[in-house]
Amino acid sequence: MSAEKRILHRTLSLCPICLRRIDAAYVRQGGTVRFVKSCPQHGAFSVPVLRETDGLPSFEGWQRPKTPSYPTHPLTGEAQGCPYDCGLCPSHAQHTCTALLEVTLRCNMACPVCFASAGADDGSQDVPLAVVDFQLDRLRQVSPGCNVQLSGGEPTLREDLPEIIRRVRARGFGLIQVNSNGLRLGREAAYAVRLREAGLDSVYLQWDAPDDAACAPLRGRLPGGESLVACKEAAVRHCQAAGLGVVLVATLEPHSSLPRVGDLLRLALRLGPTVRGLHLQPLAHFGRYPGELTAAPRLPLFDVLAALCEQAPELVRPEHVHPPGCEHSLCSFSAVYARETGPDGQPGLRLLADAAAACCGPSPSVLRAGAALPPLEAAEGARRSRQFVATHWTGAERAAVPGSAADDFSRFLARAGVERRFTLSCMAFQDALDLDVERVRGCCIHVMRPDGRMIPFCLHNLTAADGRMLYPGRLACAHAESRPHEV
Repeated sequence: MSAEKRILHRTLSLCPICLRRIDAAYVRQGGTVRFVKSCPQHGAFSVPVLRETDGLPSFEGWQRPKTPSYPTHPLTGEAQGCPYDCGLCPSHAQHTCTALLEVTLRCNMACPVCFASAGADDGSQDVPLAVVDFQLDRLRQVSPGCNVQLSGGEPTLREDLPEIIRRVRARGFGLIQVNSNGLRLGREAAYAVRLREAGLDSVYLQWDAPDDAACAPLRGRLPGGESLVACKEAAVRHCQAAGLGVVLVATLEPHSSLPRVGDLLRLALRLGPTVRGLHLQPLAHFGRYPGELTAAPRLPLFDVLAALCEQAPELVRPEHVHPPGCEHSLCSFSAVYARETGPDGQPGLRLLADAAAACCGPSPSVLRAGAALPPLEAAEGARRSRQFVATHWTGAERAAVPGSAADDFSRFLARAGVERRFTLSCMAFQDALDLDVERVRGCCIHVMRPDGRMIPFCLHNLTAADGRMLYPGRLACAHAESRPHEV
């Protein structure tokens, strides 16, 4: 290899065409770290995963080593090796922070981009309540107290969603959150109250950009000229009246939503303390998306950070963010702020400098110093991540620290009311081009399948270039021929 290229780390990946396991490596070329791999049958592939520019962390400086935390109750054995044996298998290196239950694949939108390829309005796309009960009992057995997100499709299309929420609450899980496009929440003022009374804590509200024109390339347009953004604003108002916390969740792509990410952050702040944070997700190429996998534009993690700093320099700086304490370092960044009102009367942010040290570590100052970081216990990172999310994203009435651990982290959470804090985060999901087996093994967001297996989020959604899923049959247990796995 020439002097212009340097191998930084070797790992394993999958061929995006045939999904066979192949060698891969992170290679620095100039100021860009690329993920490179080669399949003996389908050739070489290379995509950027990190751009290192002035003021942004380096590949080496961003790494956060972790001591693995293996499943106490693995649900599958090891036959073919990662990533083919997920369930979770005994070699998975991180506990569950958030478990997703896809309760339906129906949807009242037909977005050009969709992880789940949802859209059919057909009752057969709902998971039966008996299967939901099985999933929740299995989840309580293997990961008691984790946070639960009810997803889809669009969960609010199920008339029995309040009953599902009650069943989750009865089993003693942490945060209960619904992942929603916000249409029903915006159109029906009383609906948020029904969900709150059933036990819901938080709404993960899909919102890509601050205006309808910038949302349209990813979401299309609503019939009859209805404004998607106005409907989402109404959803936030209704959640506020019901006492629900809200997190705005944006899918970012280079040409429509990324150029407006600074304005979206300002909008999130103007919507008030009901909106507890903004979570950004660069477009991952699985499920339904326009174009071909190998020709699709890529949006590396730090490109999002650079855009935030350029578009909203009064709010965000590169030194504010820190790597995750739970998932793999290359999967995300985050920062925790206190809300302020600026001299101009506009909402502002003040970095809570002790947040990273108390929660995930390391603090931004430690990162800038470039010192070698000691390994973090993955189990401890998962505990703190669950606790932070459950405390920070919930509605006001339940904004109490779960558990009774009187440690520094719990004391941090108890200070400066939850409603005055604001989280900014970004998660880079993996698709078939940049899938790294090490990152998969460190995943803490697991989809509870109807057959009883738990699959890391990216593997659950992963599709080859021809649309073939690595783990097909996402609602298979809704059909009579399927049988749940036994522990």
